[in-house]
Amino acid sequence: MSEGCSGNCAGCGENCESRKEDMRTPLNALSSVKKVIAVVSGKGGVGKSLITSMLAVTAQSMGYQSAVLDADVTGPSIPQAFGLHGNAEGSDEGIYPMQSRLGVRVMSVNLLLEKEDQPVVWRGPVISGVINQFWQEVVWGDVDFMFVDMPPGTGDVPLTVFQSLPVDGIIIVTTPQDLVTLIVKKAVNMAKLMNVPILGIVENMSYFECPDCGKKHSIFGESRLEEAAAEMEIPVLARLPINPANAALVDKGAIELCEEKQFEKIIKDIAEK
Repeated sequence: MSEGCSGNCAGCGENCESRKEDMRTPLNALSSVKKVIAVVSGKGGVGKSLITSMLAVTAQSMGYQSAVLDADVTGPSIPQAFGLHGNAEGSDEGIYPMQSRLGVRVMSVNLLLEKEDQPVVWRGPVISGVINQFWQEVVWGDVDFMFVDMPPGTGDVPLTVFQSLPVDGIIIVTTPQDLVTLIVKKAVNMAKLMNVPILGIVENMSYFECPDCGKKHSIFGESRLEEAAAEMEIPVLARLPINPANAALVDKGAIELCEEKQFEKIIKDIAEK
């Protein structure tokens, strides 16, 4: 805020920090969210929703109150991972998120549709409006960590989330292929352009460990993660193996039974920061 500021942004041409804050969508009056972490990827099919869900589950298991805002409006998969079906309820106070078995709060467009397989054929401005509604009209309650599952790419929804929500940082999900690494750089550059802190990279499907001999096989080729992360000057948070057991649990809606100890360190690091 500049010296002599009246606090009224109307008609003011200054681009100060207080004006930037004023552009954000206000949070639901009955909610308190301490940390907002967006999980992004340059392309689809890298396991972004899986990582988002497991981060939320890990945080909840560690004693934090966690939530997932499913911003992938046209391709929502978070409810399926948690085994949540049916419609979310509401009142004059707002819409209530559904809760998983462990208590993770979830809001997704799939919890508002008449049928789960109903396609969402909406244009960008409508989708962006839904994201703002999820933030403003959902009664989240007291949340320590909210993880936002973003759609792939750098389009309307990431812009809306970065501009309208108080994002504390992003986690980028990638896989070992060189092409994916190239696309990740676009996501990194977008985050820097929007002045959003980058917490680090998670490489999914890094390798497959043989259950018989324990040997690690690079199914998608040798990883260049360390080299790419050093070039982009961002830390590597985890390298996750291909785990058919976890994939089967997600299909059954039982993601809370998945085991991956590396997520505990990520949550601890975020909490400390």
